[in-house]
Amino acid sequence: MDVLLSVFVEPFQEMLAFPDFFLQVIWEGFVAGVLYSLIALGFVLIYKASGVFNFAQGIMVVFAALVLVSLHEMGVPAWLAVVLSLGVMALLAVGIERMVLRKLVNQHDAILLMATIGLTLILKGVGQLFFGGEPKPMITEQLGLPTGSTDLEVFGGLVILQHIDVAATVIALLMVIALAVFFSKTRIGRALRAVADDHQAALSVGISLNQIWAIVWFASGIVALVTGIMWGARSEVSFALEIIALKALAVLILGGFTSIPGAIVGGLIIGIGEKMFEVYWGALLGSGVEAWFAYVLALIFLLFRPQGLFGERIIERV
Repeated sequence: MDVLLSVFVEPFQEMLAFPDFFLQVIWEGFVAGVLYSLIALGFVLIYKASGVFNFAQGIMVVFAALVLVSLHEMGVPAWLAVVLSLGVMALLAVGIERMVLRKLVNQHDAILLMATIGLTLILKGVGQLFFGGEPKPMITEQLGLPTGSTDLEVFGGLVILQHIDVAATVIALLMVIALAVFFSKTRIGRALRAVADDHQAALSVGISLNQIWAIVWFASGIVALVTGIMWGARSEVSFALEIIALKALAVLILGGFTSIPGAIVGGLIIGIGEKMFEVYWGALLGSGVEAWFAYVLALIFLLFRPQGLFGERIIERV
């Protein structure tokens, strides 16, 4: 018992003994959490407009980033490649609306979910066919994103801030603010909420369901492209990013499927939590804590608070 207690207590003693290293761990977890939140925003956009979980959001992140990198490899200037990539995501949004969603209006949520799973497999196959399966480096410098790092002296030690991490955090926060304003202050944002509440009622007051779905899928594509650029700049662009993107499901379970603030808070909880447990309790819990921590935490929330921190409790009267 004493040995087990010491294993749990020693990490807290280490945090106090090496506060600079503790801050480094918190910072890296914070950056990962912000990027998880950014991925989760794409899920929130689709869910608020259609009431369905978009399983394809993860592969959309990879697909958008691969389009960007591949266009630049073909000789297209970086920022023109960004514009063309947005055009591809716009065409994808219109195609999904016309060929998939338009035929599934008012169908059961499970049918829409299966449609997004099928879309995932299609995008993965198309991506591997045109772009190959090898990892590709992100065009970080060509896009003007910062490289290098800055050493901050804190508590007698150093905290290393990668410039790309700082840029990713700022860009993600600006996008979150923009989306929050878009949903709450614009006419299209209010129409999105109306469509999410009741498709038939929205149609009865003149809201075009087809147009709204195309807009929200394009907005989700923009989020996917930005996320792909940020994640790709931190590592590489590959289909492995899809697995990382699925952690957004755990983020949504924590924060609530329709809540933008919930996506932010849930992402930070998972990002910081998994990094701390990996570093300080990894020896006790086994290696690879970051691979399963988010899902275990999500399972706990499903047992005790299934609506999430910011979700609305659903009460069905019988």
